[in-house]
Amino acid sequence: MVNKTATAIRGVAAQGVLLKDMKVSRGMRIFRAFNLVFLLLVVFLTVYPFLNIIAQSFSSEGFINAGQVNLFPMGFNTETYKLILADSTFWNNYGNTVLYTVVATAISMVLTTAFAYAIAKKDLKGRSVFIGLAVFTMFFNGGLIPNYVLISSMGMRDSIWAVVLPNAISVFNLLIMKSFFENMPRELEEAASIDGLTQYGILFRVVLPLSKAIMATMVLFYAVANWNSWFQAFLYLDNPDLFPVTIYLRNMIAGVTTAGSAGGTAENVGQIAANIQSVTIVLTVIPILCVYPFVQKYFFSGVMLGSVKE
Repeated sequence: MVNKTATAIRGVAAQGVLLKDMKVSRGMRIFRAFNLVFLLLVVFLTVYPFLNIIAQSFSSEGFINAGQVNLFPMGFNTETYKLILADSTFWNNYGNTVLYTVVATAISMVLTTAFAYAIAKKDLKGRSVFIGLAVFTMFFNGGLIPNYVLISSMGMRDSIWAVVLPNAISVFNLLIMKSFFENMPRELEEAASIDGLTQYGILFRVVLPLSKAIMATMVLFYAVANWNSWFQAFLYLDNPDLFPVTIYLRNMIAGVTTAGSAGGTAENVGQIAANIQSVTIVLTVIPILCVYPFVQKYFFSGVMLGSVKE
């Protein structure tokens, strides 16, 4: 018996050495080279626009208008940054954006999690009706004017609630979380129920601790959407002190705001017109770029877990 075992081990080892010594075929080498070139091209095409925007934000007007700015700044210029960053209105609107993003994301996560966990229960009465109503809103809505009338009649115009409540639940995110909760082992919840936990106890002490990946992914989805949102504020807010930074930057790009509100003279505004769009884009995306690395490891796993269906 020992001899047979030793012989088997030697056979496996010999096979491993043989496989290691096998040369990669020419077709495989060509395939790997093609993949490498293709992926490098994809990376370049993805990164180039960001590098170009950053380069333009630090370039002078003449070089930008001449189309000479690519990956590196030409005629180094920081006047636009100084003009915008010196404006107190910009920082006030930036603070509004942070507040709206945090509040809206928190509300969205609470509502989406509760809704998804409920409709994930296959024994829930009327489950198909709730799912159908949610999916229906993906294709049909009341329209711009009815929504405006509704928000106004509820007294939410010119307030934070007009920005954070209308789009509190994304049906796409809801369905992903629903699929994730459906795929969780029912034995865990049954065991927790036998131990005396209530439904809320099971949710907070069993389900949510095991859902960090999907939760982090949904937080990122909602935070990015709320950070970049401007139309709700543009439609429902009249007080400039309540504007998010996206409205401020939109007005700067469109030339709607006065030179005084931008913190400079009309002549200064004309001088920075060529690269103001690049500067505003950079200032807008920096916070999201800083947050993304902390949740990147959850991003792929969260979406995949939520998309797997038994």
